[in-house]
Amino acid sequence: MHLRATIRGRTYQFKTLKELLAKANPPKSGDALAGLAAADHVERVAARAVLADVPLSALRQAPVVPYEEDELTRLVEDSLDEEAYRAVGHLTVGELREWLLGPATGPQIRAISPGLTPEMVAAVAKLMSNMDLMVAGKKCQVVVRANNTLGLPGRFSSRVQPNHPSDNVEGILLSAREGLAYACGDAVIGVNPATDSPESTAEILRALGDLTRRNGVPTQNCVLSHVTVQMKALEMGAPMDLMFQSFAGSEAANRAFGINIRLMDEAWAMMKDKGSTRGPNRMYFETGQGSALSSDAHHGADQVTMEARCYGFARRYKPFLVNTVVGFIGPEYLEDGAQITRAGLEDHFMGKLMGLPMGVDACFTYHSKMTQDELENLKVLLGAAGCSFLMSLPVGDDIMLNYQSTSFHDIPSIRGLLGTRPTPEFDAWLNEVGIMDGDRPGERFGDPQALR
Repeated sequence: MHLRATIRGRTYQFKTLKELLAKANPPKSGDALAGLAAADHVERVAARAVLADVPLSALRQAPVVPYEEDELTRLVEDSLDEEAYRAVGHLTVGELREWLLGPATGPQIRAISPGLTPEMVAAVAKLMSNMDLMVAGKKCQVVVRANNTLGLPGRFSSRVQPNHPSDNVEGILLSAREGLAYACGDAVIGVNPATDSPESTAEILRALGDLTRRNGVPTQNCVLSHVTVQMKALEMGAPMDLMFQSFAGSEAANRAFGINIRLMDEAWAMMKDKGSTRGPNRMYFETGQGSALSSDAHHGADQVTMEARCYGFARRYKPFLVNTVVGFIGPEYLEDGAQITRAGLEDHFMGKLMGLPMGVDACFTYHSKMTQDELENLKVLLGAAGCSFLMSLPVGDDIMLNYQSTSFHDIPSIRGLLGTRPTPEFDAWLNEVGIMDGDRPGERFGDPQALR
């Protein structure tokens, strides 16, 4: 295959598909840090012109991490739906883009999703503008069920994130009650623990379980400790609605997280046997562009392609939630508001195209070049693109993790702006207790004492 294009009399030659994918990527500080980025805008345009004519079949034959070296590559290839692949394998990347933005319907996209590899999905994302990503992402509807139903049309959900720097259970519950009173938390009440121990994890899970059961809240609980810690808490009898783990896009990067496919298979089986959710979707995963590069496990591939590979791993477990934390790793990987915005829209589109219920933590660390206005813009863009859920926490400021995210107040504001509602079960509960009155705030809106 001749991977070259001539622009203004200059020929740009790309040695491999891996290099082509990297050079076609929009500007990312992480790609520049790794020495993978295009030298300038013209080379980037040349790479995209070449990539548009690459057959999807060629991308399947040349994953960015070889089959022999990586269990994620083997998982994707060995589990690919051949019938779904045959429906699209003859297309080029450019033709797939045109189909997604043109005649493709939601059910049609869902039908071909199991036949797409991460490299195909990453490639088509690189040919799209931000609006393209929103239009195509909105078409990709993914509906999942745990204790309630996420992803239905016209619905927009949130995770209440009641973190506490010392895992004080009373403080966690106060924050959770406040979030619920602002009509947040229908995706999950999920705590990032300060103490990664089975005992602490179990204590927080029991407290959250008591809160939701006592008040009849139709949602899920989760403590985001390491999967092995959660497994021990589950063995201790803790009520666990969702089991969590962070993922990366290569076997080596996941090794740095202390996980592999065998362990995740064991965790998934345990959750089906001992978890407290109704299901059938029981898992919660988090990812983020730059995670593989940060552990020097990116195999010379760009951030977007490595992120897409996370989704190839995640779909094995039919999760209830997948969340990309776009600005949390830092400006070494996503430098400013434009890059963080682009990454959020890319990740949402790629995850949805691969059949996952995608949410986004629209966020930035305080040494990134992003303003509050830019962050709010991203939240609205994601809501318009059909994002399944965002975070929600007091004033958007996580005092434990020290980063800026989405506030409790932002979620009802976005719903009002876009005309969306929370999950049907949660919506009915909000109206029953007086927190909402239809699509308007009720008498108990913002009142934590509405919950016992």
